[in-house]
Amino acid sequence: MTQSLPLITTVACTQMRLTPAEAVLVITIHSARAIRREKEIGSLEPGKQADVLILDIPDYRHLPYHFGINHVWKVIKKGKVVWER
Repeated sequence: MTQSLPLITTVACTQMRLTPAEAVLVITIHSARAIRREKEIGSLEPGKQADVLILDIPDYRHLPYHFGINHVWKVIKKGKVVWER
């Protein structure tokens, strides 16, 4: 068991052969769909809850690398900044 989403993303890419783009879909919209909330959360679309994680990485393809480092720069929940580095 782990609560480390970066670690799971790395495992998905390195061991399960997902691309970084596929891994991002899995941890966003597909996860929302799994709990039947894809109409409310899981992607950035008008009318959906504005939950956004801003990472200090150059590109989404960087996400599976350096999983032991906290790349979070800002967390926005329901459209409000709740944490910022």
